[in-house]
Amino acid sequence: MQSPGQKKSITGTLVNLLGSGPRQPAAPTAGDGELVQPAAGEGALENHLGGDEARNYRKYEYDMVAPHVGRSLLEIGSGLGHFSEQFAGRLDYLAVSDNDPYCVGELRKRYEGNPDVEVLDLELPADVDIRQKVDTVVMMNVLEHIKDDVKALEDLAAVTEPGGRIVIWVPGYMQLYGDFDRKVGHVTRYTPDTLKTSVRKAGLLPEVLKPINFLGGIAWWAAVRRGGAGYPDPRLVKIYDRTVIPLTRGIERVVRPPFGQTVFCVARVPR
Repeated sequence: MQSPGQKKSITGTLVNLLGSGPRQPAAPTAGDGELVQPAAGEGALENHLGGDEARNYRKYEYDMVAPHVGRSLLEIGSGLGHFSEQFAGRLDYLAVSDNDPYCVGELRKRYEGNPDVEVLDLELPADVDIRQKVDTVVMMNVLEHIKDDVKALEDLAAVTEPGGRIVIWVPGYMQLYGDFDRKVGHVTRYTPDTLKTSVRKAGLLPEVLKPINFLGGIAWWAAVRRGGAGYPDPRLVKIYDRTVIPLTRGIERVVRPPFGQTVFCVARVPR
């Protein structure tokens, strides 16, 4: 059994892995004061856990999502393309999208000359102008940026084949909402119940809906509550990736966590 000192040491380590020193400036706002998502660029904070420095986390994402992906895929908010490139070889058709000019440009460079890949400049809610309907839509850390999330899901359902799936990965629980969320333009963090409400209002049928990344949730809560940590320190992401993620995955193989840093959903488009 761990002593109080050992528990404090473990908590402190997790806090240090996730949190970084001084508080950051407030998120940029539109003219009416509404939060807007900052330009992505090479150093975007939300790309740190999707890039090459976080391979275990990226594999965690892939292993959760891959069983639900069919033969044609539309990814919303593809960023620099790290996630979708893992599916490129197994698909008949891939559409990637983003609303940041830098990311759209990088995606076009990445897939230049590949006729099986379409790159979209897309900001939801909007009519999705796509070459063909797909059997799978994937949204990794996107829906939380969209004020009218129900309309966005309806727009995606319109370009998904009947019986197809929309896979959603979003940050969990408003208790974890802090400076990082404000900085990157998060409208909300979801619980399984609030995400289920949005999914059902959009006419979709939730098949999988659960919190994941239990230890990440604990560490993030501690970081926000203790010192108002504003964002994950990119220098320490690799350490977090090598220690916390494998431990979290081991726990979640045998125990369904009561909450987590992320909420994962697979929603079916009615036939």
